[in-house]
Parts: sequence; C-alpha cells; structure tokens
Amino acid sequence: MSEHTTGSVEELVARSKAAQAQFAFVTQEQADQAAKAICKVVYDNAEMLGKMAAEETRMGSVTDKIQKCRMKSSLIWESIKNVKTVGVINRLEDRRMLEIAKPLGAVACIIPSTNPVVTPMCNTAFALKTRNSIIFAPHPRAVECTHLLVKMFRSELAKFGFPEDLVLGLEKVSIDDSKELMSLVDEVVATGGPDMVKSAYSSGKPSLGVGQGNVQCIVDRGVDLAAAAEKILLGRTFDNGLICLGEQMVFVPEEEFETFVTELNKHGGYSIDAPSDVQKVREGVFPDGGPINRDLVGVTAQKVGEFLGFTVPEETKAIVVKADGIGRADVLCREKLCPVLTVYPYSTFEEGVSMMVENLEYEGKGHSIAIHSDDETHIEYAAIQCAVSRVIVNQPAGTTGGGSPTNGFTPTTTLGCGSWGNNSFSGNLSHTHFMNITRVGFPYEESYLPDPELAWK
Repeated sequence: MSEHTTGSVEELVARSKAAQAQFAFVTQEQADQAAKAICKVVYDNAEMLGKMAAEETRMGSVTDKIQKCRMKSSLIWESIKNVKTVGVINRLEDRRMLEIAKPLGAVACIIPSTNPVVTPMCNTAFALKTRNSIIFAPHPRAVECTHLLVKMFRSELAKFGFPEDLVLGLEKVSIDDSKELMSLVDEVVATGGPDMVKSAYSSGKPSLGVGQGNVQCIVDRGVDLAAAAEKILLGRTFDNGLICLGEQMVFVPEEEFETFVTELNKHGGYSIDAPSDVQKVREGVFPDGGPINRDLVGVTAQKVGEFLGFTVPEETKAIVVKADGIGRADVLCREKLCPVLTVYPYSTFEEGVSMMVENLEYEGKGHSIAIHSDDETHIEYAAIQCAVSRVIVNQPAGTTGGGSPTNGFTPTTTLGCGSWGNNSFSGNLSHTHFMNITRVGFPYEESYLPDPELAWK
C-alpha cells in the first residue's frame, strides 16, 4: 500500500488511526524497537540525507547537515532509550498514586524547510516511543526529502512486523490538505513559520507550535573574549545561520568592544564598518525594512557578500556589523537566517540586559538568550529579566540549546517559546508531549484535614 494518500486526506488519517490502534498496546520493548530504528536509519544514512536536504532546500551546509543527522539521531535516542512510556510509569508511594502512560493517537507533523530530516526523525521517534502514529505534511522545498524519509521509516517498521501505516505523508503540498490534516488528527506538531503555527493553533486540535527565534547574546566583563568570540561564531554560523538558536546580536562591554570585534575577526568574522556599507547590509538582508530576503537564507557568508556587492574572504564565517540602535531603531536587531552577526556596546551589565529585552520585544520573545559570564549573579539576573524559555551559558547557543552533551537541555528539534511566543509550551519538545497520563488514586490509610489554626498562619 502506498505511503501517501491516493484518495482523500480523510482516508489517509483513517489508515493512520487504524495502524495506531494496532500499535496502542505493544510492549515497552516493541515501542523502543520502533523508535530506535527511526533514529538509527538516519544515523546510518547521514551523508546521503544531509546532502539531499541541502540540495533540495538550497539552504544550509552539507557538512553541518550531515553532522546534525548524526548528532541529533544519537542524542535523541540516548535521551529516551531508558525512559518508560508503556503501562505504569510512576508509582508515587507517598501519595498512593499510579501514573499510567497512554498514547495520543494520530499525530500530524508539519515539516520545516530548515530541518527536513532531523525534525521528522525526532517527532517520529517521540511518537513511536509513546505508541502513536504520525503523518507528515512536507514543506514545498523539501517534498522529495520527506517522501524518502517516509519510505525509509516504513521499511524499518516492516522489519519488526509493525504496521507500516504508522508513518504516512501527504503526497502533494497543499495549504488546504495541510489544514484538513490538522483538523482530523489527534494532535498537531507544527515546526515552521508564524503563519503555519497560527494555522495549527486554529485547527481545533491540541497543537504544539514554536515561536520565532532572535537569540540575544551578552558578553560579561572578565570573560575570555577569544573563547567567547569563537563560541558565538560557531553558534551563529552553523548550517549557514539557519538555526533558530543561532546567536543574532551580541552585547559587549564598551571598553572591550573593539577588542572583541578583533577577536571575532580572528576566528572568522569579517567586519563591515563604513556606514554606507552597513546600510547595504541592512537593505540587502531586509529589503525596504520588510521580511528577510529569501535569496540570502541559509547561504554562505561569501554568497551573502557577493549579493551585497562585497568581496568577502574565503575563510570568512560571518559578516559582522554594528547596529545603529536598539529594537525598532534598526532592522539589524531582528533575526537573520544567514551568517550575519550584529554587535553593540553597553556600559553597565544591567543596560546590556535591558537592550536584550528591548530586542526580544521587537522579535523573538520567548525563545532564548545566550550569556558568557563567570558571575552567577549576572547570569541569574539576565535569566530573570528576559522573557525566554532557554538561557544558554558559556556555550555556542546555535549548537547546544536544542540539547547537547555539554548541557542538560532535552535533545530535540522543536523549541517552544511559551505564552511569550504565542506557544502552548515553553521548553524543548520531548516524548512527554506525545503522551496522555491516567492517574490512579488510592485512599490514604488515614484521612486528614488541615489544622485551621495552622493553615492560615
């Protein structure tokens, strides 16, 4: 049977739900077999899939996409392989309660052009680990990549005798079909632009969408500027700047500003200083102050420079420019999905944090910030002041905020931004978002009432 619909979307969803009904009561071992197979097939085919993703979408770095396939597949499986998701998952002896995991049903997954391999892999692994089925709605720039993944995932399921229809995909790219799909499934996971996420939340079904990134970064006094510059450039330039977690703007102590920019240049930055040239960057990246220029999304620093009329050295990793103001005063304070990094000086640490807050209000509220500091008081201050879901400390945000061997963030490809970003969750998407929980409550051996003399004191 085809992995795509040959009839209506309604028929595709019916097939998915029928497969899920067969899978709903499998053992933990079987659920693990299915989830592991999905991650392993991406790991084993990382070179082919990474190359295909870069070529079809015409965005990003082949090398980085291959690395992402390998790292995300292994990290995600490692994070869920020993987690119980079948039957009784918790026994709360002190409360005399049991928690029993139940699947959601059929899940719709809206695929972004920026992550056409690891996002489907991540969501499928989470879905199968928790005994759900999944249906993909491909992005127009990643149709063939998504179709191939569906075939590969179905083939892996068949090896264990699991229903292949646990993984399905829309054959054609259609806004109407995607909307109908979202209205018929049991849950929607939407990773993509604001319009698609809004559509998911309007579907009438439980939805997990993500907000826009615009990661603000602050460098504190007393840190190793060379190390900070190297890490920031690594995060900003991974996959040619496509990652929503990539550092967008860096605030630096005013007396160390020039030294820091010099360190950026030593590690692959290319500073553009003349006001007329900075204006070319501004107008080239955001024509007429509007949306980002699609021709620049996910291309190399050299291609960005060529488009803007600059000759950028071959070793350049990112173009570095100083903003003229904060927030709405300069479009360069917005998210730039290409290797362009904005810098700005601050006088006091508190002023620097307030400028990050202003930029987040302009764009990216709820997503993430990065801080390079050895002062725990400053780190906590920034975390308290900024309305974000993640604070990445002394690491490249672009490569670690989605989970890394260097920190405790949940490995994922989908990042919630909470109510700040008009999202229903404020963390890293995980298998827990794919489960219902039945709670069983037994009576205490002795009932109790609060002592009214003590309760209100």
